[in-house]
Amino acid sequence: MSQQSSVSERVRKALQELGLTEYESRAYITLVENGPMTASEISEAAQVPYSKVYEVLGALDEKGFIETHGGRPARYVPKSPATALESLRLRLEKRLRGNEETVLSELMPIYEKRGAKERPDIWILRGEASIMETIRDVSTRCEQELLIAAPALNKEIVMMIQSIAGAARTRGCQVQIMVSNTVEQSFLKKLLDVAEVRVRDQMFGGGVIADSREVVIVFAGDDGSGPLLAIWSDHPGLAKYARNYFGYLWNDATQIRRR
Repeated sequence: MSQQSSVSERVRKALQELGLTEYESRAYITLVENGPMTASEISEAAQVPYSKVYEVLGALDEKGFIETHGGRPARYVPKSPATALESLRLRLEKRLRGNEETVLSELMPIYEKRGAKERPDIWILRGEASIMETIRDVSTRCEQELLIAAPALNKEIVMMIQSIAGAARTRGCQVQIMVSNTVEQSFLKKLLDVAEVRVRDQMFGGGVIADSREVVIVFAGDDGSGPLLAIWSDHPGLAKYARNYFGYLWNDATQIRRR
């Protein structure tokens, strides 16, 4: 490609991963940098063999990255990268939906007829250290929504929740924390710095739900003492059930506002 190009290698690789060939990405970048050009000008500037340049430009036109303006000779005009990528995204989504329907329509009946059942991934966690480590790992993978239920709090747990909730919010996640109404006011103030907080009269368990995709459910002994026990799962059915149950409790809880 032209030595004068200011476009990084990362952009070229990204275009190729999105489905453009090396020659196509060279030609498109050259047009973005220089504006409308003829085929011979593109061939020279983008170092695309002249024997291939019309094939390359035809592919770019078909993929929605350029337009062809008639004339003698014809000139090729780049579309805005935002427009081109949006058009590409819509085509890929349409293709994905079509392929998904084709696969599911034939394979799901075979799968169900065979009587196969999913085997969800569920792990039993014992001890506070193991549970806290798993909660941190799950929260780190959160991308959109982090839900935390904590019936009882102490200084260490509050510090951990502040850390994972603050990091999740920095990544753009929505964070909701639900606690018992017996929690100290000083703890509530700290949690309000990193999340929306609500309280309930009774809570029978705690845990974390990330993106309705992973869930950690924490249990304690009948008297609240003894070693902690928890389960972790990334089974979508269980995670969705936990998310719905959290939402049910959340809607009936009292919102805490900063005074």
